[in-house]
Amino acid sequence: MDKLAIIGGRPLYGEIPISGAKNSALKVMAAALLTDEKLTLTNVPRLADVDMLLRLLAQHGAEYNFDNSTLSLHVKDIFSTEAPYDLVRKMRASFNVLGPLLAREGKAKVSLPGGCAIGARPVDLHLKALTAMGAKIELDEGYVIAEAPDGLKGAVISLPFVSVGATEHTMLAAVLAGGETVIENAAREPEITDLADCLNAMGARVKDAGRSTIRIEGVDRLHGAEHRVLPDRIETGAYAMAVGAVGGELTLMGADGGLLGAALAALEEAGLQIEERENSLCIKKTEERCKAVDIVTQPFPGFPTDLQAQFMALMATADGASTIKETIFENRFMHAPELSRMGAKISVDAQTATVRGVERLKGAPVMATDLRASMSLVIAGLAAEGQTMVNRVYHLDRGFERLEEKLQNCGALIERVKD
Repeated sequence: MDKLAIIGGRPLYGEIPISGAKNSALKVMAAALLTDEKLTLTNVPRLADVDMLLRLLAQHGAEYNFDNSTLSLHVKDIFSTEAPYDLVRKMRASFNVLGPLLAREGKAKVSLPGGCAIGARPVDLHLKALTAMGAKIELDEGYVIAEAPDGLKGAVISLPFVSVGATEHTMLAAVLAGGETVIENAAREPEITDLADCLNAMGARVKDAGRSTIRIEGVDRLHGAEHRVLPDRIETGAYAMAVGAVGGELTLMGADGGLLGAALAALEEAGLQIEERENSLCIKKTEERCKAVDIVTQPFPGFPTDLQAQFMALMATADGASTIKETIFENRFMHAPELSRMGAKISVDAQTATVRGVERLKGAPVMATDLRASMSLVIAGLAAEGQTMVNRVYHLDRGFERLEEKLQNCGALIERVKD
């Protein structure tokens, strides 16, 4: 199992190209199931999760070509409407093939999903939305068996709480449903708007994506299209936080500061200088230590839960004490004990962590517990004295493209070590 060896204490200088957003790429890839014509996606990151979804789509009948960051998908015929456990269990986003298969073929059998161990993250909202659109759903031995022989029908879907996954899944199913579907209390994340842009390029009629109420007028069929995946705001934020932890100046090429929401303001409050340029973001640290800042994770435009772990690593060396409250997922402070192994002073009480910054972390062997927690340990390692060895880096491979290469090019001493 690969590890990352990091010698800390070196500031970062240079340029880092920001990849396409993993969280968006996976959903627009699933949209290829909705048409028998070719869907071409650009700015797609080369990640383990992307490769895993490609395996699943190929099993459904997709032909694809992935050249650099351009991915073409063509699902002329659906060979199978079953998504097996061995594929779906490894990545939660695979579950989103259920809606498109049901919308196009009128039936689907999809395994209940797996994914990172950061809370239960049930799929009941997904299933309730499909049921409201007329699907008949049964659960049998870990599989969702869904049928809609007469097609899905438009409905009013009122989500009891904001859910990105349920919003996206409902959109994917509703574009081919008869009549109008209204999603109330919809998620407003940038990835929602990106999915809507892709679907509309394919001939869908999605209105008001990015607002709390989304309206979708169903169409009979979708056609092929080209779509560029938006830049990854989580990768952008993570590298910005790395500058805050180790110092230096980075230009994040292709980044869009507007996608960061409250995270941008938190970084500026911590003392980073952030300059938004055309198609890039310049991050500079001028003070010796960042200032402690309190945050609460919230749906967009609030502080993203996917940057909470990385921000904790930054606060571990900040001047003062900060509180970090996690409101989206339970069990998402599993990185705190690993950061504590490096000398961080963190106390956790239920869903709130108190971080008392220290002047310097110490390198240590640590273990990644999930995708975003992995990056927090990398940031801590870059800032620490001595060597840090990050175990279980397969988590990182799921969400950060060419991580070591990008950091090495900016002066970091980091390399992958094979057992």
